[in-house]
Amino acid sequence: MANRTGRRIGLEDVRDQAQRVHALRLADDVVYGRDLIGPALRELRGAVCLYRESTHTDDVGRELLRTIGELAQICGWISTDAGQHSEAERIYRLGLSAANNAGDSTLAGNLLGSLAYMASNTGREREGVEMATAATEGAPEAPPRARALFLDRVAWAHAKAGNAQPAMRALNDAHDAITSDHGPEEPTWTYWVSTAELEVMDARVYTELRRPLRAVPLLQQVLRQYDATHTREMALYLSWLAVALADANEPEEAVTATERVISLSSAGASERTADRARVALRRLTEYRDVPEVASLLARYPAA
Repeated sequence: MANRTGRRIGLEDVRDQAQRVHALRLADDVVYGRDLIGPALRELRGAVCLYRESTHTDDVGRELLRTIGELAQICGWISTDAGQHSEAERIYRLGLSAANNAGDSTLAGNLLGSLAYMASNTGREREGVEMATAATEGAPEAPPRARALFLDRVAWAHAKAGNAQPAMRALNDAHDAITSDHGPEEPTWTYWVSTAELEVMDARVYTELRRPLRAVPLLQQVLRQYDATHTREMALYLSWLAVALADANEPEEAVTATERVISLSSAGASERTADRARVALRRLTEYRDVPEVASLLARYPAA
């Protein structure tokens, strides 16, 4: 609880904090993982200290807890991008506590869904399914874009667990949930959720389920239209394209995509892109007898 001897804050202070959180989200579009983790964690520590050491009304306290929850979500995401998974889980759970104490079930769903996504990607597939499902069920009043995001995480969790039919049902449900407009009831953190982003997840799920005939055209279409300044996302999407092309018995094209992944990942700030480059290279080992593949693997033997 707040220390009543601290300075008094009001809604204007909370609004200023919320703007800083959104600025951090926008920074994450172009500055990644290890380069952003320090400033991000300083913001989170500052927000927690502000809540604990200030004097405020109950309404202001709830809004500040909501802001801490939002800040914890983006800080957890940045931590995973830096490869700091234990730290990310600690941060996500801090944010989940703040969101629940603020009475914001949609924000709590975003935090639990983010934790589910990380679990699914780090060998905890069963937990990922359980948490992604709980995140969706725990926020029945979530607005359209938030609900679509939650359902996409359910789809990914099932895909990582090898559950094809539940994964594809969740993809369809996500498309049914989304609307074209970012309405006033949508939280700020859904600014990036769109039909195009859902199609990216469709393609990733199809790739994970080894259905390249569905995945490749979707990924090619998305990549033609994607903002090239978002190099991490370009690298990630190209990595799934590389795997899907390998699955489609197109190793030469897969090599081209993998080379672009490696080039875009060369700055080294995102562990996520580095890991996906390794995944693409490992998938190509099946085609060692193809000259283009042999040449690429010879350049990156450690992968």
